[in-house]
Amino acid sequence: MTRKMLMFAAGAVVALASGFVMTAPARAQSGPVAAAMAAGTVGEQADGYLGIAGTVGADVRAEVESINIKRRAAYTQLAGQRGVTVQDVAAATGCQTLSSRVKQGQAYRIGAGAWQTKGAGAIALPGYCAMAS
Repeated sequence: MTRKMLMFAAGAVVALASGFVMTAPARAQSGPVAAAMAAGTVGEQADGYLGIAGTVGADVRAEVESINIKRRAAYTQLAGQRGVTVQDVAAATGCQTLSSRVKQGQAYRIGAGAWQTKGAGAIALPGYCAMAS
């Protein structure tokens, strides 16, 4: 993470908290995607996008891709406004999502690592997330 990312992160957390980055369509999940998340076959990733953690149907896979396209559009818009990269916005959002939105029993992934299931405690976040808080 760059110094620019560190400066951006504080603003990103405020923007995330106000719901600006993740608009309703970018967060919205149908019953099948919500069920897949509860079952641990779809999960959040540290890169700010949803991922497929197990076997899912074509309908769920298509919706995950659609949600990720909407997320990327929101990240791109904010990145342009803030003068940072899309990846920086996505990573800051990933930090926020992993720390506050992933529920016990749901799947998540840090980097290219293995999928994990959230237990009762906090998720061990990537080091760059500490810089963003």
